[in-house]
Amino acid sequence: MLRFDFTGLGQSDGKFENTNFTSNVNDIKAAADYLKENHKAPGLLIGHSLGGTAVLMAGSQMEHVKAIATIGAPCEPDHVLNMLTEDIDEIEKKGEATVTLAGREFKIKSQFIEDLRDQGLGKLLGDMRKSTLIMHSPQDETVEVSNARNIYESLHHPKSFVSLDGADHLLSNNSDSMYVGDLIACWVQRYLEREPESELKTDEQVVARLDEGPFLTEILAGPHHLLADEPTSVGGSNLGPSPYEFLTSGLGACTAMTIKMYADRKKWPLEEVLVHLNYDNKYLEDCDKCETEERKIGKFQRIIEVKGNLDEGQRKRILQIANKCPVHKTLEQGVTIETQMK
Repeated sequence: MLRFDFTGLGQSDGKFENTNFTSNVNDIKAAADYLKENHKAPGLLIGHSLGGTAVLMAGSQMEHVKAIATIGAPCEPDHVLNMLTEDIDEIEKKGEATVTLAGREFKIKSQFIEDLRDQGLGKLLGDMRKSTLIMHSPQDETVEVSNARNIYESLHHPKSFVSLDGADHLLSNNSDSMYVGDLIACWVQRYLEREPESELKTDEQVVARLDEGPFLTEILAGPHHLLADEPTSVGGSNLGPSPYEFLTSGLGACTAMTIKMYADRKKWPLEEVLVHLNYDNKYLEDCDKCETEERKIGKFQRIIEVKGNLDEGQRKRILQIANKCPVHKTLEQGVTIETQMK
């Protein structure tokens, strides 16, 4: 996957005022050519706002593109001119002007305006045979949702429309952007051939595999597939618990199971048990010292919460039983780890 911002936007260098719609389309083609030459030709294009209009135009001209997804896209490039009505005269008179779009300031030159007027999507969409997903918020105040209807009606099937109810144009609410990402990932499975992944196997109880990383690790524990990762604050993708969180979770799960088994055997009215935990060590800090023999004694903080009609004596006994859970005993007594290279 390659994600990029157009010139002068986001983290991209250059000046936005020196671009136009044509240069945006050409940037998409150049990025696709790079992927084709160095990795694999892209089968899916995703574009937001005017970028959505650009991927429609660029994708219609790329045979290897099988699917296109747009988010809050104008139905025609020159729709942007409707948002610049008060500024067009100044741009044409002075050659450039600073305008505000969706709460952001942009410097736009007259060549940008002229290029938008020269573009048209209508015939391209009518001739295109690509699977297309159009997503748009009915509350979009920057690009009206009627644009989505016009794009949808111009396209041939297979085509889909999803209303992003409650979202703003920039998807500034993280839950909206995550929703859009999940939708695209699910939708596109019908249209892109998925490369088979090498199956994770082991003759042992657990295997962990880390390939491209930086920290995302696939785990196979018995028949169960899990992911471990690190938070974004330390360079991870935060797609799974950290190693210490897995360790802490094991203690919490074992504690809860031990208490429940004991209460069931005693026929006590235990309805629910929650085990809240903290662990004070940080994986990356400890890993920096992994070549030394310096040992760090970790400390778990465990808070047990039980629900049910239990008397004080039963609650005290549950606290004692918690300290007898197998993982608790293993951690307190210590373990021996034998390591060999395969």
